Amino acid sequence: MGRRRQAREIALQALYLVDVANNDTREALSIVNRGRETDDVKTLEFARTLIEGAAGLQAEIDGLIAATAQNWPVRRMAAVDRNVLRLACYELVYEQDTPINVVIDEAIEIVRKYSTEDSTKFVNGILDKLKSQRPSPSGPAAHGPEQNPS
Repeated sequence: MGRRRQAREIALQALYLVDVANNDTREALSIVNRGRETDDVKTLEFARTLIEGAAGLQAEIDGLIAATAQNWPVRRMAAVDRNVLRLACYELVYEQDTPINVVIDEAIEIVRKYSTEDSTKFVNGILDKLKSQRPSPSGPAAHGPEQNPS
């Protein structure tokens, strides 16, 4: 498993603890890392960036997800699915070093591992719509679907 995939999985597990057990991000990351073979600083730094970013911007990220997942409230989504979506949305919109297709593919593989086959379709559909939220290289993040000029 690659370093960044491992970081994303660590971040998912920690964000899950933040979400369902109300741990703070540092405590959750510490719990997830107990007994792991990972002491790779770069992996842990990327995981920390993802979890702190997704948790710190959760209200905004949840708003983007809710606007995209029409008639499907974020709180009603399976915990794993909503946290994979939060991490991927954070990476799509705020951590723009990774290509869009890589972010989506990684999210799909992670949700396939930790959730259900139906979840892969659900998460893929939401992320496919959310990818339009990535700011253009020269502009700020859009806060709605791209509009075609009339």
